[in-house]
Amino acid sequence: MPSLTRLHLAIAIVAMVPTCLLGENAKPELKPGIIVGTALDVNGDPVANAKVELKALDSSDPRLVTTPESGGFEFREVPPGVQYEIIIRAHDFSDWSSSSMKLEPGEFKIVTGIKLEIRPEVTRIDVTYDPVQVATEQLKAEEHQRVLGFIPNFYVSYEKNPAPLTARMKFQLALKTSTDPVTAVGVLFIASARQAGDSPKFGQGWDAYGKRVGVTAADGFSDIMIGGAILPSLLHQDPRYFYQGTGATGSRFRHAMLSPFVTRSDSGKSMPNYSSLGGDLATAGLSNLYFPKANRGVGLVFGNFAVGTAERIGTSLVQEFILGRFTKRGGHME
Repeated sequence: MPSLTRLHLAIAIVAMVPTCLLGENAKPELKPGIIVGTALDVNGDPVANAKVELKALDSSDPRLVTTPESGGFEFREVPPGVQYEIIIRAHDFSDWSSSSMKLEPGEFKIVTGIKLEIRPEVTRIDVTYDPVQVATEQLKAEEHQRVLGFIPNFYVSYEKNPAPLTARMKFQLALKTSTDPVTAVGVLFIASARQAGDSPKFGQGWDAYGKRVGVTAADGFSDIMIGGAILPSLLHQDPRYFYQGTGATGSRFRHAMLSPFVTRSDSGKSMPNYSSLGGDLATAGLSNLYFPKANRGVGLVFGNFAVGTAERIGTSLVQEFILGRFTKRGGHME
């Protein structure tokens, strides 16, 4: 019996050990939470490529994610009961920090109120600043801009702070574009396409092709000179397309779509693009002087005006999202 009693006592002691340890050392596991949010600028547009840092106030080991084009970010498996802070850093924006927060077990936390502001630039007044000289240098660079190294792309400004063109520079840019050899090749190509489509109604043959070359060249020259030099000089407007290149896709899309209707004045203010629209309308009207009778009339004038404006919208979209990548400028392509 004594040996049996000792055996029972040993079994009881072994059985009690886990219970004692559980009561003294084990703690219930807390379910981690999730923190999400969206990096937005002051206009409500998402900010892509922003660095979002989740920092525990009692730790020097932060977690870091980069926002996609939607601007959204997410941190999973965030331990609860700890004070956290969200810090967002993005190019051209001032840093943004949240107030401290603490998650409850299993909490799904949405960070709100994120508004990234453009970083204020420090400017220095230089009494020797000459806007005409700056514009001259910028124009020289623009006159060397070519898509794939050979197609002229002179009417685009990639400068962050473009200087206004003088009237002489506007005519210089128009003549440079009109007389470029690639422009002449483009006229021959468009005339060939018109020949295939029998438009305008000149008929067929080399004589008809020559007439189509003539009207195509006249259309292009009048459009460039009126919409790109004469009206911009009289109305003090800038005839160039101003490449945005950064920001959300929606913002760049709106910028390109509106460019035929909204332009920059020589003083730097936004205003209706009377030069572009007037140039398209004037070119469509002048075509009545040399198009055949079958292609004349008020309806055709406004039809050609609508086509010209639609082409400008399409060209602006291509400039913003495609040609900028393949345009050689400053000795390199983007």
